[in-house]
Amino acid sequence: MMKQEEIETLRELIKDVDTAMLTTSTEEGLVSRPMKTQEVEFDGDLWFFTKKETNKYDEILHNQDVNVAYVGKSYVSVRGKAEIIEDLDKKKELWSKVHEKIMQTSYDDSNVILIKVNVEAAEYWEEGNLIKKIAFYYKRMTGQSAKATDINETLELNNKKS
Repeated sequence: MMKQEEIETLRELIKDVDTAMLTTSTEEGLVSRPMKTQEVEFDGDLWFFTKKETNKYDEILHNQDVNVAYVGKSYVSVRGKAEIIEDLDKKKELWSKVHEKIMQTSYDDSNVILIKVNVEAAEYWEEGNLIKKIAFYYKRMTGQSAKATDINETLELNNKKS
């Protein structure tokens, strides 16, 4: 399980960001698209509404590995496993008038689903400070405990041909 301190740090970093970029994997490669962040207190899971008749729905069914990027007062990259949730009570709990306007329907529409991202790792950089990183590793399905990781190194590749 994530430590409470790690959850609170990530919660603080993403709490005021209205739109996140969700990246999924396709046969052609990676695809990112904007998603409305749910106004729910982060507890280790991220939630997004979508419809079944979207590419991201099919992509998640084939590959649950996703990334969610947030840009606000800091830059946050979250890696996790996505799952499709069709629970009517959960949809009702998270639904708002904003979703009704954006999606042109109601939460009880059978085409409306939730994407739940079980966070496995998060990396962040705060504006105006040295780069900071926090890594969250845990595997809910297997019950393995958190692991520490080393700081990444960044490689800049110059692919220009002379």
